[in-house]
Amino acid sequence: MTGAVWWRGMADGSNRSAAAFALKLLLAPFALLYGTALCIRALLYQAGILATHRLPCPVISVGNLTVGGTGKTPVTILLARELQHRGCRVAVLSRGYGGSLEGQVAVVSDGESLLLGPGQAGDEPCLLARSVAGLIVVIGSDRYQAGLTVLERFRPDVLLLDDGFQHIRLYRDLNILLLDAARPFGNGWTVPLGLLREPRTALKRADLALFTRCHGTEMLPPLTLPTSRSYHRLASFQLLVTGNAVSLEQLQQGRVAAFAGIAEPSAFFEALRQIGIEPVATLSLPDHEPYHAAGLQQLEALVASAEPDWLITTEKDGIKLQGEGYAWSSRLVTARLEVQLEDRELLARALDKLFQIGPE
Repeated sequence: MTGAVWWRGMADGSNRSAAAFALKLLLAPFALLYGTALCIRALLYQAGILATHRLPCPVISVGNLTVGGTGKTPVTILLARELQHRGCRVAVLSRGYGGSLEGQVAVVSDGESLLLGPGQAGDEPCLLARSVAGLIVVIGSDRYQAGLTVLERFRPDVLLLDDGFQHIRLYRDLNILLLDAARPFGNGWTVPLGLLREPRTALKRADLALFTRCHGTEMLPPLTLPTSRSYHRLASFQLLVTGNAVSLEQLQQGRVAAFAGIAEPSAFFEALRQIGIEPVATLSLPDHEPYHAAGLQQLEALVASAEPDWLITTEKDGIKLQGEGYAWSSRLVTARLEVQLEDRELLARALDKLFQIGPE
């Protein structure tokens, strides 16, 4: 078990060992200080002491309250397509985490061409641009400045703020919060003791919440805002090199090895098992794995030891391996993850209200 996996078990409450308890005692003061600082920051914005900047078009934020993955990218894709269906010209503002241009304002896609690769812009912005035709994607740690750039160059009708719940500096007209149904608040503590990026009091900033990765039988905590369950599923499989579809039956009948460099690789492996794909070997890599040096060596070792007919990974991982001529590239399959809302009318009503009244 790696240190990251051990810590996550402590932070989500599943690791109840004596060592985990001792570490909790050590980290509790730091978590209290961190949580208090974030509460003070939120109050300063609420009081107007710290300025919140508005942009002259609707801004919709998709974000979460915990560290790690809650399925933001599939929800952002769903939302972008829904807005396009309503006739909107849509632009996404993303941080560009993991890319060499992180921190700078840069155009990833102008809605017609992909201008930057994952090494420059990060994997998630490139995946968004590839997944939604006509989508404008811009990165920048300062989302307000990135928004000004988008508005000046592309004149979009609406801006999507990817992973923006904590970016209070930019005013949003609709604040969508994602919560993992299995552990929406981790162990209830902020980092470094728990998974929370900020205390639960931040829930009051959300306009609606989506519980992600639901199975239908979870006991969800009651919230004082509109909520819906959502379900993630592996919808299709494509060969990375050719883009040709690979059937579920082919994968079920073949010898499969799976790997992922996402926040929770185990969730991806379990999703494969749920549809009848039982990997003979798996490889968990760090989130946003760049597939250089050590990570690539581990992947090569996986192929050599498992001798699979198929290698399966996520679209986010596959985009970083696109165009690379490895000996196993012809066997590499990417799995497309899609999200379905139990209450689609919840989102429709929120968008109807947004475009009826416009930004305040």
